[in-house]
Amino acid sequence: METEGARTDRLGLLLEQFDQAREMAQVRLAGLGDEEYLWEPVPGCWSLRRRGEAATPRAFGPGEWVLDQGAPDIPASEYAEVARQAADGMTVEKIADDWSVSVERVEQVLAHTGEPEPDDTPVTTIAWRLGHLHFHFAGGWEWTFGERRHEPKLLVDFTPSAALELERFWTVIDRWRESVACLTEEQLDTVGLSQYPYSNDADYPFVGVLAAANLEFIHHMAEIALLRDLWRARFAPSR
Repeated sequence: METEGARTDRLGLLLEQFDQAREMAQVRLAGLGDEEYLWEPVPGCWSLRRRGEAATPRAFGPGEWVLDQGAPDIPASEYAEVARQAADGMTVEKIADDWSVSVERVEQVLAHTGEPEPDDTPVTTIAWRLGHLHFHFAGGWEWTFGERRHEPKLLVDFTPSAALELERFWTVIDRWRESVACLTEEQLDTVGLSQYPYSNDADYPFVGVLAAANLEFIHHMAEIALLRDLWRARFAPSR
């Protein structure tokens, strides 16, 4: 369906949302330099680091540079997400697999009561945010439109060069968008069209997976935009 040239069907609306977010993100990322890309605004940031120098025990990547990832646990800030997964019908076993923790740990989280825990989400660098999006969209494409067999965490050769990362990143994003644009209505409603292993995508119609991918892109790009603002203002005189 179209109204004065604008698509109003489900896929059209999601594509328009993604395109607008991509356009804004590309403008906001213009001029990103290596120092800003790797800037750590506070101690203990998750970032991109040389292999052997990672600050976290589960850092990953196929090459010399790896992306920080923490201990196999569920952060307190994600307890509500675990509860939502359980309410949506995911088994405790599937949730445990999704978060790479034990069944017992999931049961502890689901039984958690009392005062809310403090937010323990780590502060991350621009390099980490871009790398996170890069491997998720690379893996999402592979496990939806590709061969569905390659490990997502080995698909992206992370780099300390902001310019090279952005060149590779936009190539992956554009491939995703091109493949999504060819989806049929039947495919949008297909449960399990995506088999992405680090999610519960396989349990949902792909239209929901697609909406979640848009949200992932939008919220991480908003965080990157804020980090750019903080970088620009870090030495600005106070008023």
